[in-house]
Amino acid sequence: MPPLKPPFRVRALGEIAIRCNDLARMAAFYGDVIGLERLEGNAAPGIIFFRIAEGFGGHTQVLALFDKALSAHPQSSPTAVQAPETGQKSSLHHLALTLSYAEQDAAMAWYDSLGIAYRVEHFGWVGWRGIFTEDPEGNTVELVAFDPSLKT
Repeated sequence: MPPLKPPFRVRALGEIAIRCNDLARMAAFYGDVIGLERLEGNAAPGIIFFRIAEGFGGHTQVLALFDKALSAHPQSSPTAVQAPETGQKSSLHHLALTLSYAEQDAAMAWYDSLGIAYRVEHFGWVGWRGIFTEDPEGNTVELVAFDPSLKT
């Protein structure tokens, strides 16, 4: 019988990786619209990394964008590049990035100034407010914040 708990504890999210149809357009969205810092360095062609937060144990939390031509499984050699599924067909429901509650009004004003559609949802059971939009390829992106006054 396996132990009741694993002998380790996850401390942070290390990376979110998205396969992209249009890598440049997605990089512009996450860099220019969402404001993530692009990491420079020795990244492979067809992969762009953005810093999300400090992370844990020296591993920065990152968003990685992969060109769709790069196989998700190194041992496979696809004969044709297939476009990634997004939106309702994707197994990714959404990705959420945390910011302060006070910054959410600025985020909504920023989206308004850029003509970007969004919706706001409240999650009273945990005291969160989420601002949801879509990236250029139809992935839902949430900017979420906690405020104790939202708890119901």
